[in-house]
Amino acid sequence: MTASAALVVDPVTGLAHMFSHPFIRSAFLGGTGIAVASGLVGYFVVLRSQVFSGDALSHVAVTGALGALAAGIDVAFGLYGACVVVAIGLALLGARGRADDTVIGSVFAWILGLGALFLTIYTTSSSGVDATSGISVLFGSIFGLSSGRAVADATVGLGIAVGVVAIARPLLFASVDDAVASARGVPVRALGFVFLVLVGVTAAAATQAVGALLLLGLLATPAGAAQRLTARPFVAFALSAAIAVGSTWVGLVVSYAAPTVPPSFGILAAAVGCYVVAWSATLGRARAHGAVRG
Repeated sequence: MTASAALVVDPVTGLAHMFSHPFIRSAFLGGTGIAVASGLVGYFVVLRSQVFSGDALSHVAVTGALGALAAGIDVAFGLYGACVVVAIGLALLGARGRADDTVIGSVFAWILGLGALFLTIYTTSSSGVDATSGISVLFGSIFGLSSGRAVADATVGLGIAVGVVAIARPLLFASVDDAVASARGVPVRALGFVFLVLVGVTAAAATQAVGALLLLGLLATPAGAAQRLTARPFVAFALSAAIAVGSTWVGLVVSYAAPTVPPSFGILAAAVGCYVVAWSATLGRARAHGAVRG
């Protein structure tokens, strides 16, 4: 019996069989940590209109990975190092620790050029080319996580979640009205620095789950759905994380049941499905409200 048939006929037994595989357990462990971090950070990325920053950091992840490959070191060092350094640079160049579109666009262009340089160095090196590494960075390799890397990703995700929760209240104040927050003594610029560093670390971690090309979807889509479902900030904050985790779990199960479906596609498809449902519910409420007023 195939994996998909087992899940349909006897879901309990099918899930038990699925979790008997070490790579599945690693994917769920690492993926859950990454999803929690992405959902929490993504809420503020959307609230602060810094989606373009997230998009730029997805390309930074590619450049960092290519740089690590060209230097012959672990890809993770390139991912985390490049994303954090560029995030700090964006914060330094922007006002109140929040980079504007001009700054992001300039850094974006420079990063793409640097990525092209690293790609040339990597492909012309005498050590040969491992195409699998490049593809995994672009599209994710969550089923390829080792147990050690999964634990590391889960730990990083937990650390990011703790950091975002710790600054959530003042960051919310600064995001809604930074001028008033600054007048009240809130360290707006310092919060902007810390937040962009958290975005950079999240981008590096999430690249391993869904890949650099789809990274923005995991950061922005659950948050967008949450904000459509509720206007209460901290409820939406938690709901964004819940949608990201749920989407990751659904995507992993779908990919296991249908091996031709890449896990990154399954995860993002589930997240987009949640957004469509949230959008439909919001539209339905708006029409109902308009009918009552009419």
